[in-house]
Amino acid sequence: MFWEHGVVGSNPTIPMNPCSPIGNFSKIPAAELTETDDALHLKLEVPGIEAKDLDIQVMADRVAISGERKSETKSEENGRTRSEFRYGKFQRVIPLPARIQNANVTADYKDGILNLTLPKSEEEKNKVVKVNLLQDE
Repeated sequence: MFWEHGVVGSNPTIPMNPCSPIGNFSKIPAAELTETDDALHLKLEVPGIEAKDLDIQVMADRVAISGERKSETKSEENGRTRSEFRYGKFQRVIPLPARIQNANVTADYKDGILNLTLPKSEEEKNKVVKVNLLQDE
């Protein structure tokens, strides 16, 4: 089964339309953002891209990532190659729900997954204050 133009089908001979929303989605890395008391953790799917081809810029309130998946040069004498792989440049800016210490960000890239640990700024850590309610007796 595959997804084609918003319809689930079983005919794998129809190529995906690069202009369809599903086709365009594959050009932008999927992201997952989780928040703890001390940090934000951002994971991005960027398979097939070497670390040297990624550019990561971290600001206090957003992360910008860009890169390029370079096409492989192949030649075949008596055949044709049909590919649904996406090659080319991409860029994505992800707004962050809290301000971070952008000078203390750490990154790890393994198996096509980029993991960023974004420590929250001290002001953000101190934003939440527990209030105790006094009860009348």
